[in-house]
Amino acid sequence: MAIYAIGDIQGCIDEFRSLLDRVRFDPTGDRLWLVGDLVNRGPASLEVLRLVRSFGEAATVVLGNHDLYLLMVASGFRKRGKDDTLAPVLEAPDRDGLLDWLAGRPLMHVEGGFAMVHAGLVPQWTVSAARCLAAEVEAVLQGPGRTRFLEALQGNRPDYWDDRLSGQDRLRFIVNAMTRMRFCDAAGRLDFRAKGPPGSAPNGLLPWFEVPGRASRSHTIVCGHWSALGFRREQGLLALDSGCLWGGSLTAVRLDDGQVFQEPARKGRLAS
Repeated sequence: MAIYAIGDIQGCIDEFRSLLDRVRFDPTGDRLWLVGDLVNRGPASLEVLRLVRSFGEAATVVLGNHDLYLLMVASGFRKRGKDDTLAPVLEAPDRDGLLDWLAGRPLMHVEGGFAMVHAGLVPQWTVSAARCLAAEVEAVLQGPGRTRFLEALQGNRPDYWDDRLSGQDRLRFIVNAMTRMRFCDAAGRLDFRAKGPPGSAPNGLLPWFEVPGRASRSHTIVCGHWSALGFRREQGLLALDSGCLWGGSLTAVRLDDGQVFQEPARKGRLAS
């Protein structure tokens, strides 16, 4: 049995299938870890959802910001963007089953020495604390409070963690940190304006994983979300968004031995 961690797919079904063939993925014995953003902007979000769902327990998926965007749009709480490609999902006969399945995915997965989350963890959070916070969101998203949660999810505030946060503010911060963060300051205050590579942000901002004293260094954080960062592997970090959607590649890492597999983007993908 092997575990393959794979970066943001975003509807790029051809590259995803080719990458699975490249690693000879066998759903009866192997496992996939998918870092979120299964959908949107790429051409085949519906097919990606159907394929990943068909793998059952062989696929562990954490939610990304585009996955949550789909749930918000489907519930009528978010206007569709001009570059959104979600119409086939929203119009599919199996739409409701797919959306319920997606809403049932975790926000974070911890196993062995790895912790998988779409974007990252603010520096104050240990992995165990972050997993408990993710569970708070999952309980609401998978329960009768889903509609109210999705209605109030959009927004950038609060931008700083405080254990005393409660209600929707608390849930929104947890989601924003785990699915949207790239840069923060040394105190963990989030910034959503800077989206370029490390070093491009204004003074005082750092990539979340470079903040001194980050409390989650006990584990290797497996993440995606940041295509301008690209594939990056260092002590305590495995960043897998290598920009397939933008003409880069789709990356898989076999966690058992660290071997890297990459499938180049097909011609016609969005230019970076």
